[in-house]
Parts: sequence; C-alpha cells; structure tokens
Amino acid sequence: GYNGQSPGPTIEVVEGDRVRLFVTNRLPEHTSVHWHGQRLPNGMDGVGGLTQPQIAPGKTFVYEFTARRPGTFMYHPHADEMVQMAMGMMGLWITHPKGRHPHIARVQRDFCFLLNAYDVEPGSKTPRIATMLDHNIWSWNSRVFPAIDSLNVRQGDRVRLRVGNLTMTNHPMHVHGHEFEVTGTDGGPVPPSARWPEVTADVAVGQMRQLEFIADEPGDWAVHCHKSHHTMGAMGHGVPTMIGVPQGELEEKIRRLVPDYMAMGDKGMADMGSMQMPLPDNTHPMMAGQGPHGPLEMGGMFSVLKVRAGQPHGDYSDSGWYAQPPGTQAREWTGPVAEAPRP
Repeated sequence: GYNGQSPGPTIEVVEGDRVRLFVTNRLPEHTSVHWHGQRLPNGMDGVGGLTQPQIAPGKTFVYEFTARRPGTFMYHPHADEMVQMAMGMMGLWITHPKGRHPHIARVQRDFCFLLNAYDVEPGSKTPRIATMLDHNIWSWNSRVFPAIDSLNVRQGDRVRLRVGNLTMTNHPMHVHGHEFEVTGTDGGPVPPSARWPEVTADVAVGQMRQLEFIADEPGDWAVHCHKSHHTMGAMGHGVPTMIGVPQGELEEKIRRLVPDYMAMGDKGMADMGSMQMPLPDNTHPMMAGQGPHGPLEMGGMFSVLKVRAGQPHGDYSDSGWYAQPPGTQAREWTGPVAEAPRP
C-alpha cells in the first residue's frame, strides 16, 4: 500500500491548487505513481520508462502539478502493475471545485469507495499476483462485509457515492429503495441534460462513477455489487455443487476419519449464514453478518444505507436497525393460497 495502508490516503485538494507530492520507494523493486485521469504535464503522468525514470528502491521522487479540474480520480503504480496493484497499491484523489459549479451540486453526505480484489488462498497471507478474474476477496476500501461501515444519512439528504474500480472486472453497483443519477466520471462532471435515473450503474475497469440521489425513503437499504459471487466470502469460492446429492451415509463414513466433518450444500448454501464452523487462519466465511431478523448471508462488496429522519446533521454514526412501522413488513400468510396458473 501507500503510507502503510491500502487504499493509500485519500488526497483532497481544491481546483487550482498547486500540488507537490514526495514519493519514497520502500519496496524491494522500482515503482512509479500514475495520477489516473488527471490533466497534467506529460512528465508528471507517472508511467515508468515512458514519461519518467523508474523510482528505484530507496529513492525519493517528487511530482508537482496543478489540480486543473474538479472530480474524483485514482492513483496507482505504472510499474510492475500485476504485482504492485495485486498487493493493494492504489488510492483515491478528490479535487473539490473552487467555487459553485453549474454541474456539481452541494451534498450533505459524501462517501468514497475504491473497489479492489484479491486472491488469497485460505490460510495464507500473500495474494496470488497472476490471477486474472477468479479472485476470492472482493472488497471496498480493502474491507469486506460485515467490516464495511454502514452509510448513515439523514432523510432528505443529497448523498454522493464516489466509486472507483481498480479490480480486473466490472461491477454493477446497485442501490435499493432509491433512484440515482451518474453525476460525474473521471472525465469530469456530467451535465444534467446527459443524466437519467438508474438503480444500477456499471463501473468498468479503471473507471470512476459518481452516483447521487436524495435519501427520501427511510429504512435500511442494501447497497452492493450485483454480481452474486462478489457478495460472497472467500470460503464460498471453489465449492462443488452438491444440491440434490444425498450425503448421509458418506458423512458418517468421513466422520470416522474427521470427527468434525459436516456435510453441506445438498439443499443449497443458505445454512452457511448461521453456521459457526472453524476456518483456516486469515480468511473469512462464505456468508456473514447479522441483521435484525437473522443472518444476512452476505460478504464481500455489500453495505447498508441507513436513512433516518432523526439523524443529526453532520453525524455519520450508526443509528442501529430501522424500526419498521406496523403493517409495512412482509409476513407469513396462513390463509388459503390460490393455485398459480401454469401454461
């Protein structure tokens, strides 16, 4: 990472600022820093071997340029990218507008996510650097649910989600209960005439999308990547499909050799959300998280948007679970059920 963390520090400046950044390389190999999406002199673009010499181990380079346009950007190496980005070397950069901008609204809540992914064998610590798509840890800001904070907002707030993608695949980001507009990309603000309402926006590799909406529906609303295996923990990857396969006799035989063995998956994997079984070191379960009504059965790229009428201005603290008004929750039906027509 950068400065001992991944993602690195979020750099925040104001449009027109002259910025000077010192980069000391403490890696065992050379590196560089590319300021993804920025307008800057060619020699500051950070592509090792093309626009500058590589930063050798132990050396310090300085980058200096003017933040010319407002928006959300990213930074990452442009040297041995497969290794260095797989190890978490990436970060976010935000340039705030100097004054009122015709295409940038004022918001009450502003959240930043950098999407990253890792392939870490359960029980190990070092990511596999050559993995192309089959990663098993899909994260926001290098965290996975339930370690991702909830998004706590006041009802009526204008909310901005800045989502940058430095993984190896696209991510359809979905917000429950609200419609949003894409108000910005790493190319700049999107004029209002070019926007349309959405509930899911795809963020491709190397892209940033700025999503904005009015949080006018109270409740606890899911926010997640809509690729199902991206909301699953590491232990769910590589599991064979056992649905419909009777395992009772086999389970009994295996337990003679492995007393704690537990058969699973013959009816589906939902039970994994409530099981508390031993795991290898340095990994996380397939499904995790507890909600007010039981296991959430989620992991990876998932969080909860908590909209509350009483959330104080400027207060990002968690207000707890939403108390749904009587008569507004799905419930069990015990009366007669009509037979559904079939073709």
